[in-house]
Amino acid sequence: MSESVSTYAWEITDEEVAARHGVPLERILRYDMNTSPVAPALVAERLGQPFWPPLNEYPWTDYRALTEAAAAHVGARREEILVGCGADEVLDMCTRAFLRAGEAAVIPVPTYAMFLVVVEQRGGRVVTVPRRPAEEGFGVDVEALAEAVAREDARLVFLCRPNNPTGSIEPRAAVLELLARIPGATVVVDEAYAEFAGDSLVSERERLPNLVVVRTLSKAFGLAGVRVGYAVASRLRIAEIERFRPPGSISTVSATIGEAALRRPDAMRATVARLAAERERFAERLRSLGWLVHPSVANFLLVRPDGSGPAAAVAARMLARGMVPRTFDLRHPLADHLRLTVRTPEDDDRLVAVFAAEEVRP
Repeated sequence: MSESVSTYAWEITDEEVAARHGVPLERILRYDMNTSPVAPALVAERLGQPFWPPLNEYPWTDYRALTEAAAAHVGARREEILVGCGADEVLDMCTRAFLRAGEAAVIPVPTYAMFLVVVEQRGGRVVTVPRRPAEEGFGVDVEALAEAVAREDARLVFLCRPNNPTGSIEPRAAVLELLARIPGATVVVDEAYAEFAGDSLVSERERLPNLVVVRTLSKAFGLAGVRVGYAVASRLRIAEIERFRPPGSISTVSATIGEAALRRPDAMRATVARLAAERERFAERLRSLGWLVHPSVANFLLVRPDGSGPAAAVAARMLARGMVPRTFDLRHPLADHLRLTVRTPEDDDRLVAVFAAEEVRP
C-alpha cells in the first residue's frame, strides 16, 4: 500500500465562487468541468412523464433496460456491457478486478487524474510514462509503455483517448500496436470524449481480449449530474469486472434517464456538432489574443495564455469575473497552461472580452 494515497481534488462550487468574488450566482460560468453548457431537453420530458418505476423500491440490479440501450448504442451484445454510477465507478471496478495490492499499473502522463487515484486506493503501484512533447501532439510512446509493462510486470494500463487534459487523440494504429505487444496486461481505454472525436475502439473488443473501453453519458450526452457510465469488453472480461459491481449504485431516476438518452442519440449528435464548431471558433478567438491553443478533438481546449500573464494570474482574473478555469499545480507538467471547456458563443465571447480590453460588465 502506498504511504500516501492520492485523492481527487474537488472543484470549487458556484456558491464559493460567488461568495469570494462578489459575482451573482447566475453569472458563474464553469470552464473547468468539460460538461455540456446546457442540459438535454429529454430530461425535462422524461421527468414529466406519468409512468415511472416505483421509487419506493430499489432498482433492479441487473439494469437490463439501461444495459440493452448501451449495447444497442455501441453495437455490442448485452453481455459485453457493464453499467456503473458514472465512468469513475467503472474505472474503480476495473482496477479492483485486474489489479492486486502491490502490483503495477502503467499510466502515460499527463492524463486524467482519477487513474492514479483508483490505483493507489487499491494499493497498487503507479508507474508513469511521460507522453511525447506538445510538438509531437502529446502522443504516447508505445515503445516506452511496452517496456514499462515488461519491466514492472504490470497488470493494468490506463489510456485516455481522446486524452484529458491535452485534447489529443492517439492514432488508432498506435493503440492497437500497444495492445498487441502487451497481451498479458489489461488495457483500460477511457473514451469519455469519443463522441467528439468520432472514433472508438469498441469494435476491437473481440479481437483484443485484453481491451476494456469505458464510456460515459457525462460529456457529449450532457448528463453529468445523472452519473451513468459503462464498460464495453469481451463477455469474459465483463464477467470479471461484474464481480466487483455494487448492487443498486445507479438510482432508478438515473437509469431511466440514461436509457432514454441512449435510445435517442440524435440530440447528442446535434450537441457534438454544435460544440465542435464552437471549439474551432473559440480557438481562433483565443489565438487572436496571442495565446497558444493546442489542437483538440474534444469539448475543451488546452491553452497557454501567452501575452496575458502567467496562467495563475489569468485564472485569477477569470475567477474575479465568475469564470472558473481548470488550473494545474506548480509540479504539473502543464503548470503554465489552463484547460477551458467549450461553452456557448455568448459565454466564450465574454471570456475573450476580458483579455481583449473590451470586457462587457454585468
